[in-house]
Amino acid sequence: MSKIELFQKLHESDELLVLGNAWDLPSARILEKAGFKAIGTTSWGIAASLGYTDGETIDYELQLSVIQRIVNHVQIPVTADIESGYGHNDDSIVSNVLKVANLGVSGINIEDSMKGEKGLKQLADQCHLLVKIRDALDKRGFGNFYINARIDAYLLNQDPLNETMTRMKEYVESGASGIFVPGLKHEEQIKTIASCTTAPLNVMALPGLTDCVMLRELGVRRLSLGAALYRKISMLMERCAVEMLDSRDTSILFE
Repeated sequence: MSKIELFQKLHESDELLVLGNAWDLPSARILEKAGFKAIGTTSWGIAASLGYTDGETIDYELQLSVIQRIVNHVQIPVTADIESGYGHNDDSIVSNVLKVANLGVSGINIEDSMKGEKGLKQLADQCHLLVKIRDALDKRGFGNFYINARIDAYLLNQDPLNETMTRMKEYVESGASGIFVPGLKHEEQIKTIASCTTAPLNVMALPGLTDCVMLRELGVRRLSLGAALYRKISMLMERCAVEMLDSRDTSILFE
């Protein structure tokens, strides 16, 4: 079974797929060793680890180089967060999707936020893009490549429930494999959205939205850590650094 096929199967399991989000090779290796069944890159974490802000400010080739190192050195499926595609038109975005697919990843996240301004892309435009991406992948032998269509209505607070319900139907019909709704956290709305699509629903871990058993019962198929693990590690390092200087003692490193 190929990694693409395995990644698809992981979304069909009765068990929630908890996706470990890595920002470099060491973090990916730790997640794999811990027992995660798949890894997703975090664009926020990769950018931050290299001194950039999120939002496609990092050069795409640099992003690809990080993804390539991860793919080359772990045995489990990897899916890549490519934000809104790192391109200024459909053709350049499709080209970028093919570049990352050629690295050996099993899927992508692609979001529907507008680049450079606040708001959602026009629904018809995003659907047209998804059709082109799926067609290009199929033509190049990447059948079942996982396209996780991210809907940012909750992050942007734009009539989130209705907008999500409308967009997820259209996205799946346009070739999306799954639906990712970061910012979605109310149990009843999660249940409603999950029950209205046959595509796997992916949510992001948030304060108060952490119980994997409960999420699976609500119909969620995949939980992403997003940049939360990177932030946690950074906060721990900062806390250790401050304590060492304040106490003039490095024993915290060996506790």
